[in-house]
Amino acid sequence: MRLCFLVEEHYRHDGMPNEVIGQLTAWGHRVDVVRPGGSLLRMTEVVDTGAHDAWVLKTVSGGPGLTLLEAAAAAGLTTVNDARSIRGVRDKALAAAIGRGRGLPLPPTYAVARPESLREIPAAEYPLVVKPADGSSGRAVHLVSSPERLETLLPVLAGEGMLIAQPYVPNSGTDIKVYAVSGELFATERCSPLHPDSAVRERRVPLSSEVAAIAAQVGAVYGLDLYGVDVLLGPDGPVVVDVNDFPSFRQVPDAAARVARAVLGLARAGGGAATAVPATAPLPVSAAPAPEPAPAPAPAPVTTAAAPVTLPYTLPLSIPAQSPPAQISAAAGDTV
Repeated sequence: MRLCFLVEEHYRHDGMPNEVIGQLTAWGHRVDVVRPGGSLLRMTEVVDTGAHDAWVLKTVSGGPGLTLLEAAAAAGLTTVNDARSIRGVRDKALAAAIGRGRGLPLPPTYAVARPESLREIPAAEYPLVVKPADGSSGRAVHLVSSPERLETLLPVLAGEGMLIAQPYVPNSGTDIKVYAVSGELFATERCSPLHPDSAVRERRVPLSSEVAAIAAQVGAVYGLDLYGVDVLLGPDGPVVVDVNDFPSFRQVPDAAARVARAVLGLARAGGGAATAVPATAPLPVSAAPAPEPAPAPAPAPVTTAAAPVTLPYTLPLSIPAQSPPAQISAAAGDTV
């Protein structure tokens, strides 16, 4: 297959998606990589409907990559995940409205275009978690203890664009990160970004049936196939505090091969597998690492004699079918 990965400079050297790209090329597939944040894109010609079987996005929220993915989707091309689904979770204000409306356990969410408008939130709602509606990788996330503390933060928040504010959910200082890939759920426990002093190191943990059902419902509600869910275990039960459309998949056994097979399956199926998952039916849970099944036979490999794909624009990086996997550094953090 021929795939196009949209990868932001922020993820140039990270394990996701570079290890996935290396796995796909090792299996004989052609992968082209576009770095939309560092390229001049002629948008009227950027999508060639015959060039790729699917487009895959791994970029920061708010970057130009999603616009390019949406252009591919508008041309009728397969995208991983669905471009509309990605837009639905990358705008955290929109994600809150969709999720609460569909019964997901999300905290009440306020949205403001100007930080000064946060003054209207009742004092009884404090402490608050305030962050950009298009934030990622823990950028500009603040725990605001009181209206007085808010006043001191207003200058800091002034350049962040649209903001969301949610009542803080009391917790142990750790959260549960659930990864969904290839029809399975994998859970890790990690230090909450609001409690950086916690001594907890990220590790695989068993997944309760209650959290598993919520994580599966997230995929159905937002229409995602590859995703991550951040869950806090609050005093009133699990609470979803963030959803990521293409997370790091840290601690997932053989993550590169699993994600690569999922990308191929979605490309062959035309994407959109998540819409078939009933909201009440959890995905299979993997509580501990299991032996990895052999990779499914790839379609006819791309031979070294094959002519390269001719695109209507210059790709900053092209990885041919016989290239060895790149040397990858540790995976980056997911959105918060």
